[in-house]
Amino acid sequence: MQSLNYEDQALWARWKEWKDPAAGDDLMRRYMPLVTYHVGRISIGLPKSVHKEDLISLGMLGLYDALEKFDPGRDLKFDTYASFRIRGAIIDGLRKEDWLPRTSREKTKKVEAAIEKLEQRYLRNVTPTEVAEELGMSEQDVVTTMNEGFFANLLSIDEKLHDQEDGENVQVMIRDEKSVTPEEKMLKDELIEQLAEKITELSEKEKLVISLFYKEELTLTEIGQVLNLSTSRISQIHSKALFKLKHLLDKAIQS
Repeated sequence: MQSLNYEDQALWARWKEWKDPAAGDDLMRRYMPLVTYHVGRISIGLPKSVHKEDLISLGMLGLYDALEKFDPGRDLKFDTYASFRIRGAIIDGLRKEDWLPRTSREKTKKVEAAIEKLEQRYLRNVTPTEVAEELGMSEQDVVTTMNEGFFANLLSIDEKLHDQEDGENVQVMIRDEKSVTPEEKMLKDELIEQLAEKITELSEKEKLVISLFYKEELTLTEIGQVLNLSTSRISQIHSKALFKLKHLLDKAIQS
């Protein structure tokens, strides 16, 4: 059994061997912060029409699924195992519920069309300010629209990589890396390579925020403390960085 103290071992034993409801409740409460953490990270790219309470409900389903299927005897931390299940359950729920409203999808297409038009005009990457002026929108509205589309594209990539005919929710399972098909690996490697190349075009501060958020998994507030900036300022930097990366993901999915 992984290194747990006596109290934890007893709690897991009561749950796994006898399905003691009280033990299950204790474990759910103990690992609830994992749900809150992943909801906080995923909700950053979602429109305000998506309520955190709904995401928490999806995350709780993932956490319970993890409690049901986790083997304490394996050399694997439950936090790591549960994180896959929680995040997968949230993303699966979002995909099934078509979380991006029709009006938002139409606005995304409008902004993307304006970006393509301006890029052809100026023969370079354009800024959110230029797009906002072209469309008569606020800069923040343009950035928010693009970031919602950015997350929708991530869901599309996840669906392409994990879809299968038998309906099994593969995205909420820890996959054996040895089972990845050559096509999946090629798509992942190509996307990672393209993103890495595009990230080099970001400003130093944008690269640092993206690295701290996605690689080091710090929250926006924690990043603000590291860089001595407000959370709102970090949010702006993060949003503009995603705006710059959005066009690349469009091309990666269409290719």
